[in-house]
Amino acid sequence: MKIVVMGASGLIGSKLVNILHQRGHDVVEASPLSGVNTFTGEGLLEAINGATVVIDVTKPPSLEEKEALDFFQTSGRNIFAAELQMGVKHHIALSIVGADRLPDSAYYRAKVAQEKLIQESTIPYTIVRSTQFFEFLSRIIFSATFGYHIYLSPALVQPIAADDVVAALADIAISPPANGIIEIAGPERVSLVELVQQFLNLTGAPRKLVVDARAPYFGAVLNDQSLIPGENSLIGALNFDEWFIKHKAKA
Repeated sequence: MKIVVMGASGLIGSKLVNILHQRGHDVVEASPLSGVNTFTGEGLLEAINGATVVIDVTKPPSLEEKEALDFFQTSGRNIFAAELQMGVKHHIALSIVGADRLPDSAYYRAKVAQEKLIQESTIPYTIVRSTQFFEFLSRIIFSATFGYHIYLSPALVQPIAADDVVAALADIAISPPANGIIEIAGPERVSLVELVQQFLNLTGAPRKLVVDARAPYFGAVLNDQSLIPGENSLIGALNFDEWFIKHKAKA
């Protein structure tokens, strides 16, 4: 099966390309580095020609609302136009668990707009909403750091390893389109504060955590349901300890 991975040079995209190759698929690595630009449309028709499935794991150059919204809407329209012309049978996009529950977050609003565009397209689709990646912890810490202190909500999260995300995407690529949303998450539910403290303890980062229920998470205030998947979500294999050991071994 010919599968196009849009955003193939990123964390998820590069891992996804590798696992699809290992499973014997004909994979097109589409990114600006390979001459494919979803925002301008450059190289899209050539990349998608003959493909059955397109997986979109692209991300905007900025998390700011205008840039993110412009990117997702323009790229989405360009991709769908090329897919329609080339007869693509299944469009898969990676989104975020809780995207529709956090309207105060500019980036989450942009992801909801991307999802809406997909749902309104005539291309059969599957939206895969993932919880936060373990690999995203450093960015979460950076966004919440002011001086020596990290201000975080104690809300529950259920993070997942990037390797488990790409394994799920690879499985979904050979499945019929859901024409709906599938959620994926890690095996353990934990407080965001507890998770970050565990990460800081293992990495030796000199920061002090401040627990604040009103601390914004990328612009939004969290509760215990904000970032938690539904009952029928797919569950990854790796918990935090297993991910950290594996991640450290590769470092």
